[in-house]
Amino acid sequence: MPDQLTNEIQNRRTFAIISHPDAGKTTLTEKLLLFGGAIRDAGTVKGKKSGKFATSDWMEIEKQRGISVTSSVMQFDYDGNRVNILDTPGHQDFSEDTYRTLMAVDSAVMIIDVAKGIEAQTVKLFKVCKMRGIPIFTFINKMDRQGKEPLELMEELEEVLGIQSYAMNWPIGMGKEFLGIYDRYNKRVEPFRSEGERFLELDENGRLIEDHDMKKTSYYTQAMEDIELLDEAGNDFSIDRVKKGELTPVFFGSALANFGVETFLETYLQFAPPPQPRMTQDGDIVDPIEMPFSGFIFKIQANMNPAHRDRIAFVRIVSGKFERGMNVTLARTGKSIKLSQTTQFLADDREMVNEAVAGDIIGLHDVGNYQIGDTITSGKKFQFENLPQFTPELFVKVTAKNVMKQKHFHKGILQLVQEGAIQYYKTLHLEEVILGAVGQLQFEVFEHRMKNEYNVDVRMEPIGSKIARWIENEEDVKESMSSGRSMLVRDRFNRYVFLFENEFATRWFQDKNSNIRLYSLL
Repeated sequence: MPDQLTNEIQNRRTFAIISHPDAGKTTLTEKLLLFGGAIRDAGTVKGKKSGKFATSDWMEIEKQRGISVTSSVMQFDYDGNRVNILDTPGHQDFSEDTYRTLMAVDSAVMIIDVAKGIEAQTVKLFKVCKMRGIPIFTFINKMDRQGKEPLELMEELEEVLGIQSYAMNWPIGMGKEFLGIYDRYNKRVEPFRSEGERFLELDENGRLIEDHDMKKTSYYTQAMEDIELLDEAGNDFSIDRVKKGELTPVFFGSALANFGVETFLETYLQFAPPPQPRMTQDGDIVDPIEMPFSGFIFKIQANMNPAHRDRIAFVRIVSGKFERGMNVTLARTGKSIKLSQTTQFLADDREMVNEAVAGDIIGLHDVGNYQIGDTITSGKKFQFENLPQFTPELFVKVTAKNVMKQKHFHKGILQLVQEGAIQYYKTLHLEEVILGAVGQLQFEVFEHRMKNEYNVDVRMEPIGSKIARWIENEEDVKESMSSGRSMLVRDRFNRYVFLFENEFATRWFQDKNSNIRLYSLL
């Protein structure tokens, strides 16, 4: 049995896809699911007119806008591997959800638009991956459109992101003249939109053997010159450096045209790491194979099934084996919980799961037991390292338009706040509800979901950007310290928080109250 468990865990590959909005993240996810046999027909994000929507975009607002605002989890089997994909929100207003998701993976796939190169959101997310030292695989997308020169993109990777790169394949032409990719790693050429063989063979000098039309073009000649340059002056391929996050393997292709995706998937599975150890708050290492069952909750999602008003806590299994019906300890409370209602995912399709192992993502039916960052264990009690929480920058006062809907209003807010995208505060005496968020889009999604999922129309009054600061020594805080420029409120854990009007107000307060020790989240 231990050998079987070891094999199961070693065959897991759990990764997140990161990119700037519109780089093709959801489209690539769809194509990967297609190869895994998880879906029969990929509906791209752009498929609004056809009525087909991307499998990984399950929330109504995502279908209307063609963006991902939640992190979907999808699982499929391919070539003896169990693949878990976490499709993260592309929009920068949801970076907190994405950051937490990146804590639950063992590697990342970074998608870059050939025309736009490396964009702001990609840089942010890359830094989180780099900070965690997780391997990053790069897919340069939309090669069937005109864009930047491949060598320029490779240079950008190294200069903007500070990571060395190795081209696993190389494009022959681009845009309307995109002829295919030269596969450096597998030593073959894959022609684009070819009705003949999928691969063309190379001779011992790395040139096409057969007399293909491609050989007569300047694009083929240019690609051969580029490859010669890469062979002589480029970085060497090192799997050790890939695993340390110091070198990114680069693949070119087109997700929309489904070209280069399967080659990417096969090579990725060969080099991507299996489930990795995680550290506890006490500095102990939790080994995926040797330790009994443990996991942590990195996401909570309300109303994945609007008909049942359910809440799902997403768990990354870190070690051992999960079996439905097992008892676990919730580290934060010491409470014992029986895990009987558990699911696995393909976007909004769910099925009951009886067994899962380290590396897998499972969903627990939640009636309010769990919080983001919670650790559950079947052995001795411990707590994994904290997940990042961001200090919000924008704030609004929220009320229900219909006072008769107060009960639904408070229930909706409570559930949506527990998902972690928005933060909840209340004023001290009137207990007015204030919501904080990293970006404006989160408020729009909140308003949409309150109306559609809880049947409550809300009125949102912007109170602008504020500087939120928590207090280390709460016992020294007096309510008289609150003013128009330094509003004192409580968060959902009943902790004091000052909302300062600006940096000047923050400094003024600190000068007047030097004994109060303020701190921010991330």
